[in-house]
Amino acid sequence: MLEFINVSYETLDGKEIIKGISLQIDDRFVAITGPNGGGKSTMAKLIAGIYMPTSGRILLDGEDITNLSITERAHRGISFAFQQPVRFKGITVKELISIASGKNISVSEACQYLSEVGLCAKDYINREVDGSLSGGELKRIEIAMINARGTKLSIFDEPEAGIDLWSFNNLIQVFRSMYERTKGSIVIISHQERILDIADKIIVVSGGEIAAYGAKNQILPELLGAQAGCRFTKEACK
Repeated sequence: MLEFINVSYETLDGKEIIKGISLQIDDRFVAITGPNGGGKSTMAKLIAGIYMPTSGRILLDGEDITNLSITERAHRGISFAFQQPVRFKGITVKELISIASGKNISVSEACQYLSEVGLCAKDYINREVDGSLSGGELKRIEIAMINARGTKLSIFDEPEAGIDLWSFNNLIQVFRSMYERTKGSIVIISHQERILDIADKIIVVSGGEIAAYGAKNQILPELLGAQAGCRFTKEACK
């Protein structure tokens, strides 16, 4: 279980991005949504250790991880998939998936992970993870990498970005298969209704605060309503 206890985050110039958030995450699928600039990605980076909170505490299964580094949190079982995936010149796709899994996986195992994200394995297995790959290809490879890692807490920042040619059904199936293997929590930042619809719980972050948090059948109908949309999303109020 992940727990935020009165967590705040300010930038170096004193701008408060996250404002005293307290919550617990222990469900299978949790979606974080809300207006652009509301603090969703910052919250995810606080979980991963990319940012450190200005105040408050973050616990993972009862252990205080507030001051742990990205590497230390990774060793505790936290994975993070960026909205814009990182490129690794000089490392092949197979090598990257092997590093993620923690072992020298076979070609057939690597191919299985790539096939699950809709990539023809023979076209990618020996390619470098560099500028020759498109953003969409990198996104799929990153999802395959997180899937291979199989951690207790996997965080995805807008995983649907750049993969419009690949069906949402396949993406959702990857998340379901990942859960069946790890039995861990999957946290997904997304605006997409089809992603939100698979969540057990939905967190709405707006203005650095929790605007709503509850079961999907409680929160999603409100998000889809025009009146609630003006409360939660900038786009709906234009």
